[in-house]
Amino acid sequence: MKYLDEYRDAAVCERLLGKIRARASRRWTLMEVCGGQTHGLLRWGIDDELAGIVELIHGPGCPVCVTPLESIDHAIELARRDDVVLTSFGDMLRVPGSAGSLQDARGVGAGVRIVYSPVDAVQLAARCPDKHIVFFAVGFETTTPATALAVRQADELGLTNFSLLVSHVRVQPAMELLAADEHCGVQGFLAAGHVCTVIGYEEFHAFARRFQLPVVVTGFEPVDLLAGILACVEQLESGRYTVDNQYSRSVRSVGNRDAIRLVDDVFEVCDRPWRGFGNVERGGLALRPQWRAFDAAVRFPRASLPVVEPPECRSGDVLAGRIKPPQCAAFGRSCTPDSPLGAPMVSSEGACAAYYRYANRRTSLDVTAGDDGVSNDVRAAT
Repeated sequence: MKYLDEYRDAAVCERLLGKIRARASRRWTLMEVCGGQTHGLLRWGIDDELAGIVELIHGPGCPVCVTPLESIDHAIELARRDDVVLTSFGDMLRVPGSAGSLQDARGVGAGVRIVYSPVDAVQLAARCPDKHIVFFAVGFETTTPATALAVRQADELGLTNFSLLVSHVRVQPAMELLAADEHCGVQGFLAAGHVCTVIGYEEFHAFARRFQLPVVVTGFEPVDLLAGILACVEQLESGRYTVDNQYSRSVRSVGNRDAIRLVDDVFEVCDRPWRGFGNVERGGLALRPQWRAFDAAVRFPRASLPVVEPPECRSGDVLAGRIKPPQCAAFGRSCTPDSPLGAPMVSSEGACAAYYRYANRRTSLDVTAGDDGVSNDVRAAT
């Protein structure tokens, strides 16, 4: 398949691994900033292949995971109202709040509906004028254009029974927090390819200069990831700190200008709490004043209730890259995909879910597809 098979070529992976090993004169510590990259690195065993050469730290690359407890609690509160149907992507349903999840609430009669896009929620509002439809808007810059489009469509249709519970977040401010932390040992970043497809990477140049850290935009297949790691190591070995685009088939420096204009029309930058980070300055988006009629937080203010995080759950440390999932005492014991304590064990992009899923599968480095059409681990090629 074009743009897929060639990025799973075992011979290319072997060459890239050899170049990384030959170029690295010391051990370097890199952080990938996307949950899809985390799953790719573990799925194909790249972290093990580079053990002792490149330490890969998993950052806050899962927007479901960094959605704060208070937002989840608010969503559950809204879903329990008789006049509201809370719509959400499927990943959000099992993320624990202070007292259960949206799925738990749905099990006892709350109005919760899975949708595949925010536009689906707009269409539901048009079909159900007797209910107020709230879309739980989560995600990085990748998903914000679709949310902005939904607001514009709802306005054009004259819908008064549609609103957003906004929890959109921005990647770079969290990277800045991590880079400014004196205890953070990260020496380079693999930037999120999907995010950069929308916003581009021009703003990362100032970040790289300010923190003296290389930033490499990369994709998600093994060749993408290895090329990104090699580019980062090359910069570190030569003492350069700039932005390198290793995902040029999808990412341009200026991003998608139409999507950016759409988002800027509907949203403005704001401070926002992140799970595991606390309040992140300029770390989120909020509806602009002219669109506040579609703000569920204004229409249905949250009750002042305590937010309770399970004390044994260290998902905040995982999200900030302070520990890896197996270092949490609850991992694989009291916290599993069937009974998760924290969001990283639930989400399809969560680091804990990746470790749990691939822990017993990484025995080869072969990227050819098996009988079921799923690629084997990359390791057999070496």
